[in-house]
Amino acid sequence: MGRTVIIVEDEQDVARLIEFNLAAAGFTVTVVGTATQGLATVAAAVPDVVVLDLMLPDMSGYDVCKQLRATPASAEVGVLMLTAKSDVEDRILGLEVGADDYVLKPFAVREVVLRVTALANRIAERRARPGTSDAAHAITVGAIVLDPVSHDVKIAGIKTQLRPLEYKLLQLLVSEPGRVFSREELLEQVWGMRGDINTRTVDVHVRRLRISLGVAADCIETVHGFGYRARNLD
Repeated sequence: MGRTVIIVEDEQDVARLIEFNLAAAGFTVTVVGTATQGLATVAAAVPDVVVLDLMLPDMSGYDVCKQLRATPASAEVGVLMLTAKSDVEDRILGLEVGADDYVLKPFAVREVVLRVTALANRIAERRARPGTSDAAHAITVGAIVLDPVSHDVKIAGIKTQLRPLEYKLLQLLVSEPGRVFSREELLEQVWGMRGDINTRTVDVHVRRLRISLGVAADCIETVHGFGYRARNLD
């Protein structure tokens, strides 16, 4: 079965350019111009990837992404967000609502094709293991068990739902227990951002992560003056 993409973009010239190049790369592409049409099209036939414009005439791309993630059938679809907004906070919000990747307009169409291809490959690998968990790859830190294959997280044996950014942050920290990650490292590796950026963003999300972890909150330790680390608690 071929790889499928739905483009939700109200600028026709932009949509046609992406459609032509994705089709040339072997994708089956559907183009719609509104959020309502996009959600209906995804509901009718869930694609591998949704290329989603942030500024749509009837609803923001943020709200579309939230609905995709809240619907079980489309919760795991790849989402590449397109926007003319370059503010860091806009990028953070896009990732926080569940976007997998983010491309700023104007963009090089080759970059979009490469990013969509990478997302489609990731989704294909995930679907190749439907409902399975590879215990050999599970990471255990204290009461936390994280499975990077299925993306399941269990706290004291109970499955826990994390937001996409919370999951990425937790996965990085528990991947190397005991290692201290600076706020700048976390911004670069989790958010894909570097440079002169307010690192308080990291503190806010660590606080949210600790709330989500509940009884395992103490596994994420603040190292004052440096950053954060995961630690085993016996």
